[in-house]
Amino acid sequence: MPIKYHIDPDRRLVIGWLVGTTTVAEMFDYAREVWVRPEVAGFDEVIDTGHAEVIENPTPAALRTLAARSAVMAATVPKGRLVIVARQQVQYGLGRMYEVYRGQEPGRTQEVAVFRTLAEASAFLGTDVTAAVPPKEPPPEPAD
Repeated sequence: MPIKYHIDPDRRLVIGWLVGTTTVAEMFDYAREVWVRPEVAGFDEVIDTGHAEVIENPTPAALRTLAARSAVMAATVPKGRLVIVARQQVQYGLGRMYEVYRGQEPGRTQEVAVFRTLAEASAFLGTDVTAAVPPKEPPPEPAD
């Protein structure tokens, strides 16, 4: 799966990394795999796009569908926050588009925010996101 993830129960956080080439369908598969677990209900989530080489088929229609499906899944669990970390301009724009689409969903329960760095995400969430990264996973900030 081009989306790796780690669940940190102490911080009540799920952190995921888009790796290599990722499709919108794979993003939905990731969400379905992680968020069906009852132990993560109400956890915050960070999606780091910094290791993605390409996000395939990120059309507005595909992002709107992903937002709608994700909102339906999130409606059945306690409220958590979703943070997207997007350093590249295109990924940042896609993240903001997704944020808008999620905000338009009726009965939404999850706040979505988009930032450029993990430091900004950490400040927003009030926890050190980089400390949640297991040692064998991708580095928390890609090398420039």
